[in-house]
Amino acid sequence: MKETVLVAGGAGFIGRHLVRALLKRGNKVRVLDSLIEQVHPSRTRPGDLDADAELIVGDIRDEVAVRRALEGVDSVIHLAAEVGVGQSMYAVDRYTSVNDYGTAVLFQQLIERPVRRVVVASSMSIYGEGLYRTVDGLLVQDAVRGSRVNGIGSWDPIDSMGRALLPEPTPETKQPALASVYAIGKYVQERLTLTLTAQYGMEGVALRLWNAYGPGQALSNPYTGVLAIFASRIANGQRPMVFEDGRQQRDFVHVGDVAKAFVLALDHPHAVGGVFNIGSGERRSIEEVAMLQAASMGRQDLTPEITQKSRAGDIRHNVPDLTKAKAELGYMPSMNFEEGLAELSEWVAQQESEDRVPEARRELEMRGLVA
Repeated sequence: MKETVLVAGGAGFIGRHLVRALLKRGNKVRVLDSLIEQVHPSRTRPGDLDADAELIVGDIRDEVAVRRALEGVDSVIHLAAEVGVGQSMYAVDRYTSVNDYGTAVLFQQLIERPVRRVVVASSMSIYGEGLYRTVDGLLVQDAVRGSRVNGIGSWDPIDSMGRALLPEPTPETKQPALASVYAIGKYVQERLTLTLTAQYGMEGVALRLWNAYGPGQALSNPYTGVLAIFASRIANGQRPMVFEDGRQQRDFVHVGDVAKAFVLALDHPHAVGGVFNIGSGERRSIEEVAMLQAASMGRQDLTPEITQKSRAGDIRHNVPDLTKAKAELGYMPSMNFEEGLAELSEWVAQQESEDRVPEARRELEMRGLVA
């Protein structure tokens, strides 16, 4: 008999895709979600949240709601979190309350009613800068960028001789470098999960997610994934806004592949106690993806607006080493990036979105978080 799985934060972008995958394989699914306005403007059940999933509208910080959500549950997938590096740097109390305290409330209840396994969504942001090597081949785990003054200086971290460091795939063994409030919170979620599951006879797994994209993202949320932000700008006839010089590198992973990773982490015996990078395994510059996004939406004329400004908490390069996830989880990303962009663009064409990026940028600038 298939388990009943609680997906905390399951009405969000990744959650809805995961709920569908769990139901398809025969699980019973319960969702706990507060339906915050920034993600769910109507504050109502999302139309694409599968009707077979039970929805409890409640806050992860509310012990009564969490206790009710855990009744009869066999395993938990914990996605409930405030998301956004930039916003976390000024909404400090909100991010810390939801991400840190909310996870504490969840585990306080799990101590009383333990489950078989808890899988938590961690983030690539906990690494800060990714792994680098020098031009001489030496690995650098603690790369730090210098400050640029009046446009002078390197966007890239440099070695002691002033030479730019070269980005390498980042393994799970790379030491954390918590550069934002969001990163701190995700690390707390990860550590609480792995520490308390081991202490109380449960199984814990953490997935460190890279930049997820696909249909269903909150297009009017200026702190959502960068591809959704680009898509919203382009759909409103505006050039995608790219910070720094656009050459910073990331990995973009389709939400369907992320959902598959969570299903694997829920069952695989070798996953217990582990942390795993989840991405596509392909590195791309932000400028490149902005141009590809515009092209996929038929707006090649909307070339990226390169701001030559940086945001507090941002890092330069970070791409994942997927060796461990492939070997120990059997994780194999399958979505081709161009096909994924076409799917996203087709979905965006059917949506209405408000371009709130200028508003978000003004908020950051007003607080001195853009330079």
